[in-house]
Amino acid sequence: MVRKPGKMYRNISKKAYTRRKYMGGVPGSKIVQFEMGNLSSDFPLEAHLVVTESCQIRHTALEAARIAINRRLMKELGRMNFHFKIRVYPHHVLRENKQATGAGADRVSEGMRLSFGKPVGTAARVESKQKVFTVYTTPQYLEKVKDALRHGGHKLPSPSYIIIDQKLVINESSE
Repeated sequence: MVRKPGKMYRNISKKAYTRRKYMGGVPGSKIVQFEMGNLSSDFPLEAHLVVTESCQIRHTALEAARIAINRRLMKELGRMNFHFKIRVYPHHVLRENKQATGAGADRVSEGMRLSFGKPVGTAARVESKQKVFTVYTTPQYLEKVKDALRHGGHKLPSPSYIIIDQKLVINESSE
């Protein structure tokens, strides 16, 4: 079956459809990892990719952005100099009313009668100004991290921008 364009599922229009307990045949999420890089170190800087509009981001788009960001970070920084985290999860199940095509399709297809739809994928519902990806790193790699996040943002259905946060470091030796 041909995958439909992302703009069909971008807008949030109905109630969230998330109770997998009651539905069968939901395709698995394509997202392989939610945290990458050096998971044990504590980094002083946080760079966040933030979406500007409320939308639904399909699991395939999240995985494409993850691959783009992680590949650039691994190439430019190395595995030990960053901690990359996906901050959203695709809970919402997307449905599609599949139509029969070809010869004799008019006798087989039901049209819009009983058009609830079958599950075809999942999506993460995000609000405007919500953080989607976060990279923890040191100040010397900040420009390369911003470039990687910018390239990953091009894979998402909403315009995005980058926020930099400085972690507050408490000095315990001054007692």
